[in-house]
Amino acid sequence: MANNAKTELPEDRLNFEALNSHHKSKKAIASISKQHNPFDLLRILYEGAVAGAAAGVVVEAALYPIDTIKTRLQAVRGGGQIILKGLYSGLAGNLVGVLPASAIFIGAYEPAKRKLLNSLPENLSALAHLTAGAIGGAASSVVRVPTEVVKQRMQISQFASAPDAVRLIVAKERFRGLYAGYGSFLLRDLPFDAIQFCIYEQMRMGYKLAAKRDLKDSENAMIGAIAGAITGAITTPLDVIKTRLMVQGSAKQYEGILHCVNTIVREEGASTLFKGIGPRVLWIGVGGSIFFGVLERTKKFVAAKHPVD
Repeated sequence: MANNAKTELPEDRLNFEALNSHHKSKKAIASISKQHNPFDLLRILYEGAVAGAAAGVVVEAALYPIDTIKTRLQAVRGGGQIILKGLYSGLAGNLVGVLPASAIFIGAYEPAKRKLLNSLPENLSALAHLTAGAIGGAASSVVRVPTEVVKQRMQISQFASAPDAVRLIVAKERFRGLYAGYGSFLLRDLPFDAIQFCIYEQMRMGYKLAAKRDLKDSENAMIGAIAGAITGAITTPLDVIKTRLMVQGSAKQYEGILHCVNTIVREEGASTLFKGIGPRVLWIGVGGSIFFGVLERTKKFVAAKHPVD
């Protein structure tokens, strides 16, 4: 009997299967490319930078007087008097540095966190948050340290304006004067950033699992306050050391971190290492509430403006 159907040769079947396999591979590659699109990383960096800048500026502007009191408590030696005038001294110059520093911090933290969370097992999420916090702190320290040096010296009335402070510090101590206490800053801020963001992220994850929903702004703010207060309290001695090294100027009372600790304990007592703990916990607790509240709200706002395709 005649057969009108076209005879299928083995080569045709092989070609068809190869073509079909090729199309499937293309789809799989397209799917993978979409999941790991490099533009997603840039978007995360952009959203983090904008949110970080907004959060950092709001916190500094709102709570600057408390920070000034804390700095003056830590800087004064012995039974010196705390001056309560000029509590906003250096705010404008500080905001100029805080905006890019906060943008760099969150801009580095968010991509690092996403990358680490994707790379590490789920039970090591705390390590991912700790590491990402330290990476953010290290990246932003290039801007944060000069900003902190100028701010703290203006808070104790060494200079009248930020431009004067920069000019005179460079003239007397050269450019490295703007990075006075850099080692002590990293000693304080890398563990501070790592611990604060780890506590915040872990508490937030646990709260979301318990609530089985996204968190409200007030809940993010509450968790941020708790994370800030705990971290601020346990890192106060590191903050005292950093303050003393940054404000000493060309007098060079302290030769380094260990010499600073030994001198403070010998001449003023170990309790001096916890000077300013009250204002610091208040400042960072309230600041954490504002910072993380504004951060999460701004991230949502920016993400809504630039939705993922």
